[in-house]
Amino acid sequence: MWINKIKINNFRNYNQQELRLEENINILYGENAQGKTNIIEAIFLGSMGKSFRARKDKEMINLNAQKAEIEIEYQKSDRDGKIKIELGNRKNIFLNGIKIKKLSELLGNINIVIFTPDDINILKGGPQNRRRFLDIMISQLKPNYMYHLNLYLKTLEQRNQFLRQIREERKDENLLDIWDEKLAEHADIIYQYRKEYIEKIKEKIKNVHGEITEQKEVIKLEYRTECTSKNFFLSLLKQRRKLDIIKGYTTKGIHRDDFVLFINDKQIDIYGSQGQHRTAILSLKLAELNIVTEEIGEEPILLLDDFMSELDENRIKSFLNKIENTQVIITVTEKIKVENKKVLIYNVKEGSIN
Repeated sequence: MWINKIKINNFRNYNQQELRLEENINILYGENAQGKTNIIEAIFLGSMGKSFRARKDKEMINLNAQKAEIEIEYQKSDRDGKIKIELGNRKNIFLNGIKIKKLSELLGNINIVIFTPDDINILKGGPQNRRRFLDIMISQLKPNYMYHLNLYLKTLEQRNQFLRQIREERKDENLLDIWDEKLAEHADIIYQYRKEYIEKIKEKIKNVHGEITEQKEVIKLEYRTECTSKNFFLSLLKQRRKLDIIKGYTTKGIHRDDFVLFINDKQIDIYGSQGQHRTAILSLKLAELNIVTEEIGEEPILLLDDFMSELDENRIKSFLNKIENTQVIITVTEKIKVENKKVLIYNVKEGSIN
């Protein structure tokens, strides 16, 4: 699949811009803070319905405007399509001219894999970063996953609120059974999805990392969860009920899932070098790319934001050699040379692309 054209109005530092893309390699180069990442963000928004860096939609609207629009024309092996997103007092999403009611209707139309300098925090940061990585990957492939995840998080918020009411207003704690049942129901579905895709990652990352490191390193992934079944999670919630009431929040659940990577049996976030962290995240992203390709039957779009800053020349060449038949959008500060591939190069300066 690939994107043919992007049109943006009053998005970030752009007023009006239309950008046509090559089916293979597209390079956006320019100094920092000129608007390169904003193009990556617009594509991500068109795929996922939200930003990978803004907490609120209004942050993406040009300071001199009241609303912003992005429009993306794309092609897949079996169809073409158009996605339009309007940001203003509320967000409106249109798929082929028809306004959609649920975010799950958008997911899976434009499949992407994104690589940013902040991705190193998937391994170095807290568990929420690794859960977010899983959530983005799985929801593109299984939109129903995001539906259950959102319901789980909504139920979790309601349960936490009621826990505080029990503590402060002496509400009947037996009413927690209602929230526990709903929470466990969604948690079990989310766990089944995560377990399935963790197994896929384990298989892919082992082979990818072995190739990148010339078999000098063995990488392993361990999934950590406390929600291996609905009944087990229900019993866990009951065991922790008194503590949850005291604390005013749910101390156990799928919202605390994590996964850990090991290189040569050593936990990477504790013992890994900077180089090993970079190679491991590269392997993780390539594993994601391979999984998405197998699932949808064609290559997803690869977004590489500030790609050069985190990788040395050998890793860059190794990466690019593994992405045949993939549309790639790369942002860099200086032009780069890519051999044996069709390349389209744009210069980005002060919210204008030439």
